[in-house]
Amino acid sequence: MTQNDLDHVAALAVEAGRAILQVYETDFAVERKEDNSPLTLADKTSHNIIAEGLCARFPDIPILSEEGKEIGYDIRKGWTRFWCVDPLDGTKEFIKRNGEFTVNIALVEDGIPTVGLIYLPVKDVLYVAGAGGRCRCIHDRCETLLTLAPLSGDGTVRVLRSRSHPSPYIDELLTVLPRYETLNRGSALKFCAVAAGEADFYPRFGPTWEWDTAAGQTIVTAAGGAMVDPSGRPFRYNKPNLINGPFLVGRSLEWLHQSGIMKKAAELSMK
Repeated sequence: MTQNDLDHVAALAVEAGRAILQVYETDFAVERKEDNSPLTLADKTSHNIIAEGLCARFPDIPILSEEGKEIGYDIRKGWTRFWCVDPLDGTKEFIKRNGEFTVNIALVEDGIPTVGLIYLPVKDVLYVAGAGGRCRCIHDRCETLLTLAPLSGDGTVRVLRSRSHPSPYIDELLTVLPRYETLNRGSALKFCAVAAGEADFYPRFGPTWEWDTAAGQTIVTAAGGAMVDPSGRPFRYNKPNLINGPFLVGRSLEWLHQSGIMKKAAELSMK
């Protein structure tokens, strides 16, 4: 993917985010999907902007979106690359009006996300990973290259928890850490916090979907971090079942092993 292509996708994420904010400022209605998850006009509008923009620029690359997840595996199994999109990640945070919602776009090639963009509309912050394998944060026309350093200080681990989706086994997992503090974040902002060095560890045992994690995985790994399953294997995408299993996000794969987190997570995942 060229830099011009990446700039085009980034512009779509920002356009979708601005459309989301227009709905955010109104007395919007909330619908319920078949699985009882919430849906708003902002979800639909963002999806349409991104889908139309991607199809126009990349007509040969299919799109897997939360708002179009009905595509069966009999069709998807032939895909060698596709866009994995969550047009509004954190709809519950959007409804609560706490600002912690994002636009997520990832390009997946041969089961691995290679390009990822996460846009935070409320703060106009864009995280981009892809061209050149770098991770960048763009805000107020300033660009910062994100590169994770080893865990330092007194060894206190800053652990991220989901603001609206409790995850089982986390308290038990954290018993292997001598010191930690908990931070709450909504949506894909947890991945961004690790990539930016604002947090050290994000464990998840509760269910997520592929579009919840693809962009975040790309951003974390491009910054030098790791996202793996409890056995230490990188996450893969376009599975027959689009629901993810447990995962661990950390500053490095080495730290996940040395801290004892990996071993404990493997034990807990067998329960």
